[in-house]
Amino acid sequence: MSDLLVANPKSRTGYSQIDHVVITPQGLFVIETKNYTGEIKGTRKDKSWSVSNRCKMYNPFMQNYGHIQAIRSYLPDYQSSRYISLVSFTMRCRFSVDPDLRKVQSDELIVYDVELSEYIQRKMNRIQAEKVDVILMESDIQKIYQALSAAHLTDPKIRAVHVEKAGSVGKGNR
Repeated sequence: MSDLLVANPKSRTGYSQIDHVVITPQGLFVIETKNYTGEIKGTRKDKSWSVSNRCKMYNPFMQNYGHIQAIRSYLPDYQSSRYISLVSFTMRCRFSVDPDLRKVQSDELIVYDVELSEYIQRKMNRIQAEKVDVILMESDIQKIYQALSAAHLTDPKIRAVHVEKAGSVGKGNR
């Protein structure tokens, strides 16, 4: 799913706009995409990250955590499912981040857009090798997809309100 907009009373705007959700038997990959140029610096715990020391952005993992919580609120039967937070940047930047965020064993990964599919596949393979009990069946995947589709807001007025309230903060386009 792409460009998923759902109501989220815990968000500053009242909504969460999720760039991508990939539903797999191994779990849900929630993907935040960023389009910055320069050196990206930050740690998992920093509230904000810097872009070439010239501007700040809200920590994309904290942003994506909010997205995951919003998604979970629509999936009461799938609270114990695995949610993997992926933050994808274009190749126009370079990372100066915690190296653990690049390791496939983490459920929080920072990747370049060109390696996104590869990281998803590697992560799925790793989870499969772990022999985790909670595997989503095809019927579960369909139920999750249907629940998120039903929650997805398409009204252009609602989208405009969200974009206006969000402003340029957290948009990730520099």
